[in-house]
Amino acid sequence: MPEETETPAGAPIKVVLVDDHAVIRMGLAQLLAAVSDIEVVGEAANGEEAIAVVEATRPDVVLMDLQMPGMDGVTATRRIVDAGLADVLVLTSFSDNERIVGALDAGAVGYLLKDADPDDVLDGIRAVSRGESPIHPRAARALIGTRAGSTNVQLTAREAEVLGLVKDGLANKQIARRLGISERTVKAHLTSAFARIGVADRTQAALWVERHGL
Repeated sequence: MPEETETPAGAPIKVVLVDDHAVIRMGLAQLLAAVSDIEVVGEAANGEEAIAVVEATRPDVVLMDLQMPGMDGVTATRRIVDAGLADVLVLTSFSDNERIVGALDAGAVGYLLKDADPDDVLDGIRAVSRGESPIHPRAARALIGTRAGSTNVQLTAREAEVLGLVKDGLANKQIARRLGISERTVKAHLTSAFARIGVADRTQAALWVERHGL
């Protein structure tokens, strides 16, 4: 299991930009260059390049587009997260449920849309570095809409296992040790599970587990 590393206090958040449109990467790079607490350490135009750049630079956060030629963002996200290389924050134009769930299932810990305010992108990167899971309101509504009127929430076996340990009061590091996975993978499962069951934090998740007898 790859060892978790933490950004030293005061060090900038290292980011890799992944998008097949050079003009978008340039705009994002200019946006991030204007702040002192975030540093772009690499760029990629598709999933294959993203994995290579992430392996070489070991960023804290990967800002990932979804639709790209060759390997798409969902596949790249899964490989990056499964290898414990970095946290992935999706930045895309798509807000349909299928893509959102696909990205979260792959291990993304946040989901932003390209029409977001620039400050929201900056805040999203900072939130991911703090261990939070920023999701654009429109994406969140799409997830909630699919659950409206239905009590049949489909969790993966691992999501259910992680939620059960959250109910037992275990922290992410303890869950990671118990299951033999990285803390990043635990966070990814929690982000996906929270979105599926419609909760915003661990306390609400624990109550949901109690009510549903998971």
